[in-house]
Formats: sequence, structure tokens, C-alpha cells
Amino acid sequence: MLKENLDNVLENINKACEKAGRKPEDVTLIAVSKTKPLSDIEELITYGIKEYGENKVQELCDKYEAVSTKVNWHLIGHLQTNKVKYIVDKAYLIHSVDSIHLAQEIEKQAAKKDVACDILIQVNIAHEETKFGIDETNIYEILDTVKDFEHIRVRGLMTIAPFVDNPEDNRGYFRKMHQLLLDIKSKNIDNVDMSILSMGMTNDYMVAIEEGATMVRVGTGIFGERNYNI
Repeated sequence: MLKENLDNVLENINKACEKAGRKPEDVTLIAVSKTKPLSDIEELITYGIKEYGENKVQELCDKYEAVSTKVNWHLIGHLQTNKVKYIVDKAYLIHSVDSIHLAQEIEKQAAKKDVACDILIQVNIAHEETKFGIDETNIYEILDTVKDFEHIRVRGLMTIAPFVDNPEDNRGYFRKMHQLLLDIKSKNIDNVDMSILSMGMTNDYMVAIEEGATMVRVGTGIFGERNYNI
């Protein structure tokens, strides 16, 4: 089942890239492996998938220690400041930096371990009360703070679009995110490299790619439905 699902997702990525006049190699697929067993990850590794997304720090750390081959772990869920110290040297990329306070803590803990931590700024582009992320109007405030940090590198932006039945309903949000990324890039801010736009999930990743996503986070589309009772 995993191979069949994966092939379908990769085919859809290719289709979306072709429609948008983009190269498939410019889009990174992150397999969102939260709540899924290590055996599923080990199988996907044999198919060439090296990027995995986890929502919880503990689960990321456990899988980081247990996996048989080095892969890239992405922390895509909300990150509490008291958990930062556990993952600054394990996460390949932290997608969910949504406050100056959190960025300061990442800088502090990364300095202690003498590592450089790549991060994305999470933007709540749809202004949903139930979602984390900063308002796009406040983004320069956080960028102005982190540009002087020595152990953080801002690599781009991330958003979680609304869950919708029709993926087209999110096209406007994805387009706004891409424009925001371009606006920031044009300002050439020190220590801020807008090369990554992480947006799009199982139900809308094709539209996200058409609007400029460079990373898509697909879980259910690869692993099937999750059982949160285990």
C-alpha cells in the first residue's frame, strides 16, 4: 500500500509541476510520519524518501535515535519553548517558529550545543483562531530580531492552510504566501534566505505546488488514515 500511495503522490507532484511550468526536483516531498511506526519509515526509505515530518518533539527524538539510516527530520508541529533543547541538534528544519520568544530560545539552545539551526517562520495567512503562526503584518518584526542571531538561519516560510473540501478554496492563501516570500526576498535581509515555502498537505498539495510551494507535507496521502487511539 505504501508504495502505491507514494507513487500516486509523486505522480501528482509531477502533474502539478508540469501545469505550473516547474521542475519536479524543485519540490521536496515531506512524508508526515507522525503516529506511524518506524517500520513504515524504514519501508519508505527503501523507495528513496529521506524527508520525514513529525508534530511532537518526543516522537521525533525517539525515531531519530531508532531509524537505521540517516534521514532528515522536520519538526512541523507547534514547538513549546521548554522542548527546544531536545531538538535543536536533531531537527533538519523547524517549520513552526511563530514568535520572537521561540526564536530567542532556539538561538539560546543552539548556541549551547554549538549548532546552527535552520528554521521557517510560520504564518497564519488565513487568520484562523485555531491555528498557530504569526500575522503576516508582523513578519518583519520577527525577521528584524533573528537577522542578528548567530545560531539560527531563516530559510523561508511555512503555513497551514484551512482544511477545505475544495482545494481551490486555498489557492488565494497559497498565492499570498508566495507573494510574501518574494517581498521578503527582495529586501535582502541579513541571515534571511527565502528559498523554502512549506505549504500544502494531502488535500491541497497540488494547488500549493501550482502557487509556488517548494515543500509539501503529505501524511494521509502516503500512510493512509491515522488511528489516534493507539
